[in-house]
Amino acid sequence: MTPAAAYALAAPDGAFEKVTIERRDLGPQDVLIDIKYAGICHSDIHTARDEWGGTKYPVVPGHEIAGLVAAVGSAVSKYQVGDRVGVGCMVNSCGVCGPCLADEEQYCTKGATMTYNTPVDPSVQPDGYTMGGYSTQIVVTEDFVVGIPEGIGLDVAAPLLCAGVTLFSPLRHWNAGPGKKVAIIGMGGLGHVGVKIAAALGAEVTVLSHSLSKQEDGKMFGASHYYATSDKQTFRDLRGSFDLILNTVSADLPIDSYLRLLNLDGTLVILGLPEQPMSIKPFTIAGYRRSLAGSMIGGIAQTQEMLNFCAEHGIGAEIEVISADEIDGAYDRVVASDVRYRFVIDVSTI
Repeated sequence: MTPAAAYALAAPDGAFEKVTIERRDLGPQDVLIDIKYAGICHSDIHTARDEWGGTKYPVVPGHEIAGLVAAVGSAVSKYQVGDRVGVGCMVNSCGVCGPCLADEEQYCTKGATMTYNTPVDPSVQPDGYTMGGYSTQIVVTEDFVVGIPEGIGLDVAAPLLCAGVTLFSPLRHWNAGPGKKVAIIGMGGLGHVGVKIAAALGAEVTVLSHSLSKQEDGKMFGASHYYATSDKQTFRDLRGSFDLILNTVSADLPIDSYLRLLNLDGTLVILGLPEQPMSIKPFTIAGYRRSLAGSMIGGIAQTQEMLNFCAEHGIGAEIEVISADEIDGAYDRVVASDVRYRFVIDVSTI
């Protein structure tokens, strides 16, 4: 085992503290990564504060990881020391089920091994749970490591390992591109990346946000239109307008009203996960053959495709870089929607 410095939370109502954790010794197919930047995702907060239940403490969150290869195992063929790499939400899966064989490891029927707070063999992590990217180093099997192209900075690339692929995957699956009208609900840590990617794919992009406070940013990111959902007229004016709507917010929204904004054969995709069940009227989806769907992150191959696409189009997350001792305050600011648009930890400060 190899010691690594990390920031961990010991209880849901506690504060992050610097600790030492153990990383497993390098196996033949393992890659040791010196982490340079780690993004803060809202799911980190839900997990760290046990808002979804089942959190194992102490917890080291972080699944938006960007860094440099420090060492490789004897059988590693994809990477070498010094390579720019990233790790996202998963660090392993069964590899043999249908979704895994289809490069959709996020839907592994046996359950993918997530980057933190997932039970693993003690030989992988001494306390039996994965530990994430709020740390100086991580060891990951090479099949779950992705390369970060030179055309994008490691700091702005880190959030793409979750936020980027979470938006890229449904945009690709539902064929967003020229001739398609795409709406993004919410322009926060997820939504702002979605606007950039959808626009780069050639779609006509509309932002549906509670207010017009971020309208200027939305247009800068590539949105053609920007509407305030707090204005009831928005739902009358835009009825039947969109081929695809991506909901990036976790608030309990009137989904039936948003479904009515879809055109014939349009799809509304749930990405943000609200706490309460959704209510829809059957005729709303039957009347125009509309669909309500969901999506979660993307497989490793698609994550690599996303990074290559973003590098080619000059897309990175809009970030505020913080030091490790600012994590607690950053969490509070995320909950208060006081960030434009993603916090990234400078791991050199751990």
